[in-house]
Amino acid sequence: MKNIIELNETNFEPEVLQTAGPVLVDFYAPWCGPCKMLAPVLEKLAADFAGKIKVAKLNVDEAPGRAGDYLITGVPTLMLFRDGQMIDRIVGLPSPRALQAALNKAIGETVPG
Repeated sequence: MKNIIELNETNFEPEVLQTAGPVLVDFYAPWCGPCKMLAPVLEKLAADFAGKIKVAKLNVDEAPGRAGDYLITGVPTLMLFRDGQMIDRIVGLPSPRALQAALNKAIGETVPG
């Protein structure tokens, strides 16, 4: 997980809300099967989009306050922020292609960089 930042209640604000540019946050739980299936996809995208999009994970069991702030009722939930504002939300397990398209849109590209 070298390209993915592990978030918690304390570092969420500086790492996500005070960051210029796009940040993808994976709200997950360690016991969640689809979350485990999503992990390698996020690893690849974090590497592919390094320097363009910050990728981070938040364990909802360890940070229930942040999960509550964003009305997270199911995991995985992916939220895309830009300049501290949420611009997209994906609930459930997206296809790698759909997720890549959402990230391309966030950085203003139509094809992978």
